[in-house]
Amino acid sequence: QVQLVESGGGLVQTGGSLRLSCAASGGTISNYAMGWFRQAPGQEREFVSFISWSGSTTWFANSVKGRFTIARDNAKNTVYLQMNSLKPEDTAIYYCAARFRTNLPVLNAPSYDLWGQGTQVTVSS
Repeated sequence: QVQLVESGGGLVQTGGSLRLSCAASGGTISNYAMGWFRQAPGQEREFVSFISWSGSTTWFANSVKGRFTIARDNAKNTVYLQMNSLKPEDTAIYYCAARFRTNLPVLNAPSYDLWGQGTQVTVSS
């Protein structure tokens, strides 16, 4: 069973950058499309970004488009979320998720098969 572990969260000032990593163990992510979601206190989990199984398709929420990028390194069994120009409203717990062999964007959380435990991102104003 593939397990996902996020890292790279922390406290950053408005306008700063962070790179989140999602490392897989117990299997390979090369068979999975990967997504990033986030959940702020008192709010529902929301979609942030997607990268397809093949890596050829990426998708972003409108709120992060142009500021965030997603990439995968199957050799390192890791997916990355580069977050630039961070805003206080980006503050949340960020989760990575995996869905088996999907190339079309999947934006809804229940469609994902595997989840990490999350990493906290806090953007101060």
